[in-house]
Amino acid sequence: MSVALTNAQVRFLRGQAHDLKAMLQVGGKGVTDALVAEVDLALEHHELIKVKVGADDREVRDGMIAELAGRCGAALVQRIGHTAVLYRPSKDKRQIVLPRA
Repeated sequence: MSVALTNAQVRFLRGQAHDLKAMLQVGGKGVTDALVAEVDLALEHHELIKVKVGADDREVRDGMIAELAGRCGAALVQRIGHTAVLYRPSKDKRQIVLPRA
């Protein structure tokens, strides 16, 4: 289950993510179960994270980002170069309040 966001919510989240540093990095092994578990934990705690993807080929990089977002149930907010911004609201304690429209 992924999160559906409106354009206004995506703009808001891009602004929130501007000052964030990349928390996790996808290496040569690609999207592993351990990486998905770490991203799940980071999303549950922070809700909005940046992930660096180390693939050189653009199609491979886009595929890894899409697979990671899909397996974590997160929305891809933005992708610039090797860095992707993912968002998923916390189940226990929501910190980010999204605009309505």
